[in-house]
Parts: sequence; C-alpha cells; structure tokens
Amino acid sequence: MRRVSIDSAQIGGILARTIYNSDGGILLSKGVELKKSYIGKLINFGITEVYLEDEESKGINIDSVVRQETHREAVVLVKKMMNQYNFSKTIDVEKVKVMVNNIIDELLGNEDILYNLSEIKSVDDYTFEHSVNVCILSLITGVGLGFNKDELMELGTGAMLHDIGKLRVSDIILKKPSQLTVDEFEEIKKHTLYGYQILKETGKVSIISSYIAYGHHERYNGSGYPLQLKDSNIQICARIVAVADVYDALTSDRVYRKRLKPNEVYEYITTMGGYYFDPLVIENFVKYVSIYPVGTGVLLNTKERGIVVGYRNKSMPTRPIVRIIYDSAMNRQSACKEIDLLEQTNVFIVDGCEV
Repeated sequence: MRRVSIDSAQIGGILARTIYNSDGGILLSKGVELKKSYIGKLINFGITEVYLEDEESKGINIDSVVRQETHREAVVLVKKMMNQYNFSKTIDVEKVKVMVNNIIDELLGNEDILYNLSEIKSVDDYTFEHSVNVCILSLITGVGLGFNKDELMELGTGAMLHDIGKLRVSDIILKKPSQLTVDEFEEIKKHTLYGYQILKETGKVSIISSYIAYGHHERYNGSGYPLQLKDSNIQICARIVAVADVYDALTSDRVYRKRLKPNEVYEYITTMGGYYFDPLVIENFVKYVSIYPVGTGVLLNTKERGIVVGYRNKSMPTRPIVRIIYDSAMNRQSACKEIDLLEQTNVFIVDGCEV
C-alpha cells in the first residue's frame, strides 16, 4: 500500500485502510473502489490523505506503533471527554489513564518502534487526533529516555490532556483561517493556564501531568510562554511534549495552512535543538520518528521517483529501500526495481514527493 493526497487519489483506486470519523464510525471501508462521490465525501470530512493498494505498492506493509483500533478508541475517548467537559465541566480522568496505560503496554511490547505517521488525519477532527498523536510521540520519546512505567503514565496523561485548556478559548479564535490579532494571540496563550487549572481542579491528575498543560509552550532558550523559562527550569515532561506538539502540528493540515512534509519538519526540529528544544529530547525523539515514512513518495538525486518500501537499518533514517516508479525522464516503469540506499551510496533522497 501507499499513502497519497486525496487530490492525487485516482477514481477506481482501491482503499487499503478503513477510514473512520472521530466518533469511530466508518466513512469508507478497506477494499472499496474509489468513486468521484466517495472522494468528495472524504474531502467534505476534512480527510486530506488516503492509503491505496495497487500493483506498484503491492507488498508494502505500513506498521503502526500502536494498533489502529487503539488509536481510534483513543480519539473517540478524547472527543467524548472534551464534549463532556463542555457540558458538565468534569473530566473522566480514570478513563484517560486506562487508555494511556493501554498505549504504553503496546509500545513496550513493540521491540522495533518507528513512528511512521500512519494514521489518516482529518482537518475537522484535528484537536482530538492531535491530542492522541502527541501522547504517542511523547511516550515513544519517554521510552527512549528510559522512563519507568509510572513516569510514562504521568507523561502520557499530561500529553493526552495538554490542550484541554483550549476548551475555554473561543472556537472563533481557534479556527480563524487568517492571522490572529495581538489580542487574539494573547487569549490563545492563556490555554496553558486554563489547562493547568482544569487538571488541578479534578484532584486526580498529578502535578507533573498538570504542569505539562502549563509548560508545553515554553522554549529551551526562554522565548516561550507563559513564564519564559529556560533549559532545565522547564520540567522534562513539558520539554518532551513541546517537541511532540510541534511535530504533529506541522505535519497536519490546519484551517490556516497546509501541512509540511515529514522530512521538512524533521529538519526544522533538529535545527532547533538547543534553541527552541532540549537537545537530549531531540536526540531521542528523532531515533524513533521516520523522516521518510514507509508508503510515501521520494525524489532521488538521479531524478527518479519512488515509494519507500522499508528500512533495513532503522538507525539510518535517510537510507531506506526505495521502489522506483518513475525513471529520470518521468516514464512510468512497467517492472519496478528496488534500490537499497544503504548499498547504493551514490544515490540519496532529495525530497519527499507525490508519486
């Protein structure tokens, strides 16, 4: 299978993964042949990418660090929890902790963790999916840093609830498609304090988890908010969530901008290590996040285009195995060869691209 933008999805293509909405309902089932009306339906639901199965991507398996069912259940839980708070001003923290524990167990049971950006995201359901993705990315980093189970629970709980304070910010501001005014940005910034207050009021969230909501926009050089804290004065869990938050936000479509490619975000985050972000956190984060996710397209220095098939050595994230789909003259190949960039040292990836 391979991942393509909804704009590039061809009528007649076979859907390789079932697509769900944030309520857990099926939008389109795996194996369905795409029709023009189906593509329109997905666009209306804010779906910007799909997985397709075709001859060129046959045999390419895209693994998730947690099961698709677990991810979907977590998104549904976050949506219900946020709706519950809007109605009753209460949060079922215990359900959140159970879900975080399930995610941790799956991660710890995975001997070969590599976050592959595998879940399909919806613009309309960004807040719920973002909360879950930040939780998973943060936990992966915590595992890399040697956190024990209790520490991972505090990290994961705070990460899943890190944006809870946005429930006290107007949707008009949160979903504004144009640039925010100074006053609007100041109101957005208050979501960190609001989140800390909400979590403390439950009486069931630890001070460390609550602080994540308060401190995930602090920056390593002191340029963040709300307190302009620097380096080790920022709690380690907040430093981790800061990286996960930015990574998932930049790789997601928003109402005011298009997503960036994973390799572009990877470059930005690594460049900002020691400036915006803790270098130790960055070092562990990038060990487990794929620069060129399996199933996505890449452009080589030979001008050939192909699909990433997998990694023979995941510690070499710029040297995957690539299945060539187009030659240097953009002729589609009838028999697709595969190049292992660990062996073909004179060939390298120039950029991610649509194939």
